Amino acid sequence: METTKIDFLKTYLSLYIDHQTVMADAQQANPQYVILDVRNAPAKIKKDQIEGAIAMPAKDLANRLSELDQHKTYVVYDWTAGTTLGKVALLTLLSADFKAYELSCALEGWKGMHLPIESL
Repeated sequence: METTKIDFLKTYLSLYIDHQTVMADAQQANPQYVILDVRNAPAKIKKDQIEGAIAMPAKDLANRLSELDQHKTYVVYDWTAGTTLGKVALLTLLSADFKAYELSCALEGWKGMHLPIESL
C-alpha cells in the first residue's frame, strides 16, 4: 500500500513546477517556459498578473491551442493552489500533447515571495 501512495505522490508532484525554476528560466536568452494566466476573470478584476504572462483563460484554452508553440513548455497558474482552473488548463494542455506544468502555489505564492508582477 505504501508503494501505491508513493507512486501517486510522485505523479502528483511531477505536475508542478516551482517559482525559482521559472524565474531562472526567464533570465535565459531563449526561455523554455511560457507562463499562462488561466484565470477566467476580466483584467479589471484580476488587476495584476505575473510579469510577462499571457492571459489565456481556462475556459478558452481548448479553442486557442493553435496559438501556442508546441516546442515550448507551458506553466499555468490560477489564483491559489486550492482552485481548479490551473488543473483544468494543465489537463487541456497535456491532453493536446503539450509539455506543461502548473505553477506551485499559484499566483498567491508568487506574490507572497515578492516575485515580479505587472499591473493590468
